[in-house]
Amino acid sequence: MVTSEDGSHTLRIPELKEHYHSYKGALRESEHVFIKMGLNTLASRNDIRLLEVGFGTGLNALVTALRKGNRSIHYIGLEPIPLSQEIIEQLNYTQLLADDSATDIYQKLHKAPWQEVTEIMHGFYFQKLEQKLEDYKSKEQVDLIYYDAFAPHAQPELWEAAIWEQLYQMMKPEGILVTYCAKGQVRRDLQSAGFTVERLPGPPGKREMLRAKK
Repeated sequence: MVTSEDGSHTLRIPELKEHYHSYKGALRESEHVFIKMGLNTLASRNDIRLLEVGFGTGLNALVTALRKGNRSIHYIGLEPIPLSQEIIEQLNYTQLLADDSATDIYQKLHKAPWQEVTEIMHGFYFQKLEQKLEDYKSKEQVDLIYYDAFAPHAQPELWEAAIWEQLYQMMKPEGILVTYCAKGQVRRDLQSAGFTVERLPGPPGKREMLRAKK
C-alpha cells in the first residue's frame, strides 16, 4: 500500500515495477484521464456503454458512478487477477470523495457477483468479468474505453498493435478511448488501427496522455 501525493492510496507491484494508479495522485489521475478527458467529452450521449481494461481497485468505476449525472451507464470492468477483499478494505478512496454515497457504491462494486450485471445505483449497471482482454467477446459495441492496463514495460502484450485493432472493432462510431500512456509507438499503433489520436495534457506527474476516436 502506497499513499500517493494527493493522499489517495495506490498499490505497488514490485515484480512489475509498477503501481495500480499514479503515485503522483491516484484520485487526481482518475478524475483527469478518465472523467475529464473521457466521460465528460461524451456529454451528448445519455446512454453510455463503457469498457474498462484493468478494473483493479475499482477507483475508476467508483468515480464514474459518482460523476455520471443523469446519464445511464452500462459499465464493464475486465480484471483477470482480482484483488483480495482484505486489500480493498484498506483503500481510502471513499474517505477522500466528498459524497455520502461513495462508501455504499464502492462496497456494492466489490461485492457484486462476477460475470453478472448488477444495478449499483439508479442508471449505473455494472458487470465485472474475471478475464483477459484477449478473451473478451461481446456483440454490443461500446461508446467509451478506459484503457488502464499496467504500463507497456510491465504488460507489453496489452500494448501491441493487434489490441488496438480488436478495440477499434468493439467501438461505436465516434466512440473514444482514453489512456494515461502517451508513448509514441502506442499513438502510431492506434492510428494504424484507424483511430484519430490526440495528445492531451496529462494528469499531475505526466506531461501528456492520449485520447483516440473512432
